[in-house]
Amino acid sequence: MNRIDRLTAILTHLQSKRLTKAQEIADRFEISLRTVYRDIRALEEGGVPVIGEAGQGYSLMEGYRLPPVMFTAEEAQSLALAEKIIGQISDRSSLEHFQSAMLKIKSVLRTTEKEKVQQLSSLVAVFNQKNQLLHDSKDRFLQQILEALVSRKLIDITYTTFVEEKTSRRTLEAVGVYYAYQQWYLIAWCRMRADYRTFRLDRINTLTVLDENYNPQSHPSLSEYLEKIRSSENLLEIVISIPISAEKYLRVQKFNQGFVLERREKDRVLMTFMCTSLEGFIRWIICLGDKIQIISPPEAQQRLQELTREIWKKQNISVHESDR
Repeated sequence: MNRIDRLTAILTHLQSKRLTKAQEIADRFEISLRTVYRDIRALEEGGVPVIGEAGQGYSLMEGYRLPPVMFTAEEAQSLALAEKIIGQISDRSSLEHFQSAMLKIKSVLRTTEKEKVQQLSSLVAVFNQKNQLLHDSKDRFLQQILEALVSRKLIDITYTTFVEEKTSRRTLEAVGVYYAYQQWYLIAWCRMRADYRTFRLDRINTLTVLDENYNPQSHPSLSEYLEKIRSSENLLEIVISIPISAEKYLRVQKFNQGFVLERREKDRVLMTFMCTSLEGFIRWIICLGDKIQIISPPEAQQRLQELTREIWKKQNISVHESDR
């Protein structure tokens, strides 16, 4: 990237946030802090009202705006891909807002870029599991939670747990949301449990943003909380062996099950997983019970054997009942 393009990109970056640290600019454009300082001075000399706050970062004077941004062909194509993906993982309200934003973005594209985006849109498809947030009257939950996070408002929900299938009412102080394993999750301080809890959005039955505020300083940030959880989890190491010919059946889902490394030995692959739930892992891997061999630990081997016997017993009972 030449300097003119970099200065334009830095200016766009400054406009996208209230405050930007020099190190953030250096990391994004892979330049030194000294180069950042020189570029900021060049912008100032060019008449851009950059405000530097000691120890805080840079911002633009309130009211200053760039002319309409022009996108490269590659950026326009990335937007078309993002539109496809958002449609599969977002709730209806957020999707509508994104589509509205996309219309505004497309309006400033050059004719050639508009044609490429339209062409690419018909050539790309994203397949996913059924998005529950677009069904069952849950089409605004994600957007409501985002609004509550920004305004620091309490959330009142009724929630049905996955294992016990018990429904209860909770008052929550939201910490953040994240997307994993094809689901949206909310992390929040639950006043009923007096502890942090994780809630799957598709298992929330009703949600209301209350007028009462809470103090966000009393909670860790989302990144701090997730890092704390990762460091405190009691992970179980499970090693399996599977024929190379059957490896393809695990290729996609293995990362959702804690896959960390593999080693190939002749016609087999040794895979190592770090799991939080032995039961969940065994119930997942049993679908390839005729192919896999659990190397360790013994409790995983034992649980797979137990489940196999239970399946055999249940199927035999079903066969005998059908013969009567």
